[in-house]
Amino acid sequence: MLTKNQFEVLNVLRTTPNASQRDIAAASDISLGTVNTALKALIAEGLVENGGVTAAGKDALAPYKVENAVILAAGLSSRFAPISYEKPKGLLKVRGEVLIERQIEQLKAAGINDITLVVGYKKEYFFYLRNKYGVEIVNNDEYASRNNNGSLWRVRNKLGNTYVCSSDDYFTENPFEAYVWKAYYSAQYAEGPTKEWCITTGANNRITKVTVGGSNSWYMLGHVYFDRSFSKRFSQILDDEYALPETTDKLWEDLYIEHIKELDMVLRPYPAGVINEFDSLDELRVFDPHFLENVDSEIFDNIVNVLGCTKTEIHDVYPLKQGLTNLSCHFATNSGEYVYRHPGIGTELLINRAGEVAAQKVAKELGIDETFIYEDPARGWKISHFIPNCRNLDPHDTSQVAHAMQMARSLHESNVEVETKFDFYAEAKRYESLLLEKGPIDIPGYADDAADADTLEAFVAADNAPTCLCHNDFFMLNFLIDEADKYYLIDWEYSGMSDYANDFGTFCVCCQLSPEEIDAALEAYFGRKPTRAERAHNLAHIALAGWCWYLWSLLKEAEGDFVGEWLYIYYNYGREYLTKALELYREKQ
Repeated sequence: MLTKNQFEVLNVLRTTPNASQRDIAAASDISLGTVNTALKALIAEGLVENGGVTAAGKDALAPYKVENAVILAAGLSSRFAPISYEKPKGLLKVRGEVLIERQIEQLKAAGINDITLVVGYKKEYFFYLRNKYGVEIVNNDEYASRNNNGSLWRVRNKLGNTYVCSSDDYFTENPFEAYVWKAYYSAQYAEGPTKEWCITTGANNRITKVTVGGSNSWYMLGHVYFDRSFSKRFSQILDDEYALPETTDKLWEDLYIEHIKELDMVLRPYPAGVINEFDSLDELRVFDPHFLENVDSEIFDNIVNVLGCTKTEIHDVYPLKQGLTNLSCHFATNSGEYVYRHPGIGTELLINRAGEVAAQKVAKELGIDETFIYEDPARGWKISHFIPNCRNLDPHDTSQVAHAMQMARSLHESNVEVETKFDFYAEAKRYESLLLEKGPIDIPGYADDAADADTLEAFVAADNAPTCLCHNDFFMLNFLIDEADKYYLIDWEYSGMSDYANDFGTFCVCCQLSPEEIDAALEAYFGRKPTRAERAHNLAHIALAGWCWYLWSLLKEAEGDFVGEWLYIYYNYGREYLTKALELYREKQ
């Protein structure tokens, strides 16, 4: 077993035979006296002879040889919206080079050819690297549901003397080496306060503690090196703790910190500017001022074409909403602040974008949603005004609810027609048929509930109530109220020609209104006390809304999704108002 100083001297002589002691000291960053002592010991042990490394010396170095590298490239990179909506962050071209390609080439330049990429989000974008560089591709299909411990778990059997890297780092100097003394985490120094993961070290630079935030401290940044002993223990920890619910949201670094006493790792310092991680588009533009001018992005082209700005004007970009349906981000130009909405995969099968555009235009003309600027009717991307310091509607504030009801009335009386239609009962039947494809619905009481829904629908149909343009996702989170108390009703994806009571039913269920609040909201909608027939019809739509979304929840749960408390909320409103509405209709007979 070599000492650290012996390793450093032997490693220099491996690449530079007959190097002078002064050159060895400069290359290994140890003192001239220390080099002299280590060199004498190496010669005495037969590891160095005539200024070169002997066969025994090569054998002594073998345990320190880097075997492979793992590059983590599965994440969503949500903070890099909107560019990450189009391609993974690691594939961005910075200073003329693709980030992950530059890193692969640096690894290969150090003699590390066994490279594995762990991919997930937009994984197919990375496949070309197999042919270009001979890398191995491993898929992490849990990239959206758990943190990066999932990526390392999938390659735990590959961990040995291994570099673990992030696909989106940019190293101005090649940090990779063919031989490494011990497991390390690379670090950079922060002058003054920082929110980064700050490192405390003990004897021999061993990491003893890591805290989030600190001051005048070395902090974690960039690549990591696992040696065999570290990899062996860490792989065991991954296996032991992977299935625990609390592990799902943890970074692999969290697991390391929790077991820091048993995982020997040192701090490897790097000068400022060598390691570069970009947490935002604005940070990247500081590093590469010409990035936006050269970026191949349809999203930025869309923004420029609609707003008439230049790419270089676009700044202050950050995500507002990240999910598996629509993705939205904030951005600003010289003329103001905006929101860009990027449609999620598969939404083209669910949403009639032409109908949404028609509804948006009506909403803007009526003053219901003046945020709207433009939506592409074919592809669904949209640009809207951003409302700073806004708040959502409070469904338990009677004056705010009254305002919302009058907005609904204004929409319903607009006499505008769109192609799309939406009906709670028909949607519920569709969800039911999809559930039945998975097997019988053997929930106790389900057959009676379904029969009551059928009966109620017959009563509702006999009302011959008017159909009109409805929002159909009419609840508090889709209302914005600005600093001047102006209201905006946003997100018109589910709008369509519907029974006028759809919006009322949705509002009552999704805002979880009490019976008293429901009565007050209904009076606010009509501007008077409703008739018995109007009351029956609108309470029926509370029942049908609850029933529809209850069946949707059952289907989602059957497909493996977790709906949570909303499953019962939807059922409760559906069942309670099925009873109330049927009583009102039967009293009329």
